[in-house]
Parts: sequence; C-alpha cells; structure tokens
Amino acid sequence: MARKIEIVEVGLRDGLQSESIVLPTEQKIALIERLIAAGVRRLEAASFVNPKKVPQMADAEAVLAGVPRRADVTYTGLVLNRRGVERAVAAGCDEIGMVIVASDTFNRRNQGVPTQESVDNWLEIAAAARRSGVRAQVTIAAAFGCPFEGEVPLTRVLDIAQRAAEGEPCEIAFADSIGVAVPAQVSELFGRMRELLPGIALRAHFHNTRNTGIANAWAALQAGAAALDASIGGIGGCPFAPAATGNIATEDLQYLLERSGVETGLSLRALLQTSEWLQESLGKTLPAMLLKSGGFPRSSL
Repeated sequence: MARKIEIVEVGLRDGLQSESIVLPTEQKIALIERLIAAGVRRLEAASFVNPKKVPQMADAEAVLAGVPRRADVTYTGLVLNRRGVERAVAAGCDEIGMVIVASDTFNRRNQGVPTQESVDNWLEIAAAARRSGVRAQVTIAAAFGCPFEGEVPLTRVLDIAQRAAEGEPCEIAFADSIGVAVPAQVSELFGRMRELLPGIALRAHFHNTRNTGIANAWAALQAGAAALDASIGGIGGCPFAPAATGNIATEDLQYLLERSGVETGLSLRALLQTSEWLQESLGKTLPAMLLKSGGFPRSSL
C-alpha cells in the first residue's frame, strides 16, 4: 500500500454545483485561497458547461481569472465538448477533465447522448487538449451502479476504460456517483484496471450516500489508486441523479490518512477552519463528521 497519496479537492465544482445557494465569485476565490493555504495542490476549480443547466458554474472564467497562480498548484476544469475545452484553455486551466457515464440512461440524462458517443467526444477532446498543451484526464462515472439501470457490469466499466485509454489520458478516475459501492467492489475494479492499463494513473471519486465512502477510499488506496477526490465539508452530490448526496469530506479523509501514516501534504487544522468558514458562508450545517466531532487528540489541532 502506498504511504503517500494525492487528494484532489472537488468542492469548488462537484460540491458547489449541487448547492441551492450560488456562492459569489469572490467567495469562491477566497475558498480556493484557503484550500491552498491548507496544502491542497490540485483543485477542480470550475466546470465549463452550459450555465443554464448548472447556474452555480456560470462564473467559471471569472473564478479562474482571480485565483492565485503558482507553479505547484494545478487547476482543473470540467468539460463536456470542444467548446468547453476552448473555454477552459482560454481561462488558464492547467488540466481538463471529462466525464463518461458507464450507463447509457444516466449518460443521456447527464450529457444528452449515449455512452459510446461520449467516448468518441472524449477522444476528440483529449486530442484538442494535447494540441493546446493542457493535460487531459477522464472520469468514468456511475462505475459501481446507476440510479436508473441498477447494477453496472464490471466488464462494461473495464471496456469503457480501455476505449477511453486510446485518448492517452494522464489519468483515469472511477466515480461512485450515487454512493452504492462497497470496498470489495473497489478492490476488484482497481486491481483489474492495474492489470489492464498498468501505465495509466488511477484516481477514485466516492460519494458517501450509504456511509461507505471513506471505507471505499481506503480500499482504493490499498488497491493502487494514486489520487483520491474529496470535497471540503462533504458538500456536493449530482444534480442529475436522484438522492445522490455529498462527496466524502476532505477533512474526514485527511483524518483517516493522517492517523494511518499516509502522507498527503494537507493540514487537518487548516481544513477544519476552512470547512467552518464554508459552513458559515453557505448558512447551513455541512455533512463532514469532523465538523461535529473535531479531530483527535484535541491537542494536535
């Protein structure tokens, strides 16, 4: 098992896109600054999608224009088409990410096309990103289950990943978009992927809908994932999936890893302070467990 792992902060995009309150641009930038001060070095900063569908992301360019520019910080923009790539590159994203949903029904709800068409779009997007000198990575969503079709066969997920690998991604992520996975499934999927595509870095993205998110993150770490997604305060969900609740909380994940001797470069104290600030900014109680309990021992914070 790795003793060091990268935590990718997705609260700015996957978190805030599901909030009823639209956080002002200045507060989004302030949140990014706080996260960087807490040690975060890779952030999913915004999505470059139709603002009519996701109004919380309408200020993507303004956010990227105001963030601190540092050689050790990577800003990722989510895109779904060539126009999104053009916007993300022009806004100064260091990396673009695209999502392919493993089930046709969910992919149609999310992107308006069947899964195969999204794979084809990804191959075009990856090529366009490379020509622009920007890294490209892809996430296979609903990799463990679909809210409309139910179980998603492992063979289908592996087949999609192999086709997506033709786009030469810097990384492939697998997302439990509705929080149905259990550790045994995670171990099997990541183990099979390491055998099939040993040269591609793997990332995991878990939601905590059924209280298995942190356990799944640990299983992914043990199975060879190089990075784990998390969202400050545990905010988020999926606006296109019924009953999809928040991501695993960055501070909760950090507590697990820190106490287990796994290095992340993040400060638990600073993450908790940031989460408290965000909770006040959103005017609601956030799902993160450490916001309720605090860390342990108290003297370490």
